[in-house]
Amino acid sequence: LYFAVMRLTKPTLFTNIPVTCEERDLPGTLFNQLMKDDPSTVKGAEALMLGEMLTLPQNFGNIFLGETFSSYISVHNDSNQVVKDILVKADLQTSSQRLNLSASSAAVAELKPDCCIDDVIHHEVKEIGTHILVCAVSYTTQTGEKMYFRKFFKFQVLKPLDVKTKFYNAETDEVFLEAQIQNITTSPMFMEKVSLEPSMMYNVAELNTVDTAEESESTFGARTYLQPMDTRQYLYCLKPKQEFAEKAGVIKGVTVIGKLDIVWKTNLGERGRLQTSQLQRMAPGYGDVRLSLETIPDTVNLEEPFDITCKITNCSERTMDLVLEMCNTNSIHWCGVSGRQLGKLHPSSSLHLALTLLSSVQGLQSVSGLRLTDTFLKRTYEYDDIAQVCVVSSEIKQS
Repeated sequence: LYFAVMRLTKPTLFTNIPVTCEERDLPGTLFNQLMKDDPSTVKGAEALMLGEMLTLPQNFGNIFLGETFSSYISVHNDSNQVVKDILVKADLQTSSQRLNLSASSAAVAELKPDCCIDDVIHHEVKEIGTHILVCAVSYTTQTGEKMYFRKFFKFQVLKPLDVKTKFYNAETDEVFLEAQIQNITTSPMFMEKVSLEPSMMYNVAELNTVDTAEESESTFGARTYLQPMDTRQYLYCLKPKQEFAEKAGVIKGVTVIGKLDIVWKTNLGERGRLQTSQLQRMAPGYGDVRLSLETIPDTVNLEEPFDITCKITNCSERTMDLVLEMCNTNSIHWCGVSGRQLGKLHPSSSLHLALTLLSSVQGLQSVSGLRLTDTFLKRTYEYDDIAQVCVVSSEIKQS
């Protein structure tokens, strides 16, 4: 029996090296005429290297993580005898496991002379590194002798993309994820989809489009091709679901955000797909009591009162009895009674507090000077530089 294994890949566009010269040179129009007569060149653009014909693969080529490896396996009977009970088996050996890729595990009853058994195998590559395709054939001769042989085909699986992530924790419970994706192959990629699958506690909003009156346009333009060694930044905003947003202790300990799903196409439409492992962030530490701003105006008038709304959350595991103190700074003056009781606040509970203040200095001013004291432990929590507000003269704002 003769055994053959060939990888199935798409053809590539034929390329040639154009040879041309000016008409006043010695060859004259000879080179240009030869290129025009060449059937592989593009008519009207003979000087381009890229032709209009397709070339069958000349070698094994590169295999990248996330692509589908396809191979054609053929067992041919070169003898003049009929062989029986032919069993063809194809396994893929990786660094961590051995996979059976054979379409059928049943043996063929007999194989006549000059006949063959064909099989096509497909496998989505999910590991980087050395892969060995092990093809084995067993059969029985006319004399009843059992024969067995196998062949090994070794190839490397390369990494197609370099993915880096950065997390930004907002003052609220929102989390911003920046994903930097770099094409580290030698050919352009068409980025079909780059999405974030959030964990069960979050909703995600993609910030990679610009909304116009008619439609949403990608920030990368109409053609989403990623050239070799080029990098793109994708941005996502994750917001806690309503049922989890009220549970301060739950969100405080959440580190798992979700995973990226990347789909691309190369050359003549070969599709690849990668999913990252679960992305994790460093959970922010809020301490025992968290104070965040719910509402605050962007711009206020000089020496005119304005209102803000604060949210106070008990992030500890014990009940607190809180007292609020308001301390004036050089520019910020609080309006109201300082030292008032806020009452008891149970673990993971929150309360909203409406406050009034004014600024005596123009410019970008920092809202500071809030103090919360737990009367049970006699512990004071200081909150400065809570937010910034732009203070302008009333004449400027009215004009």
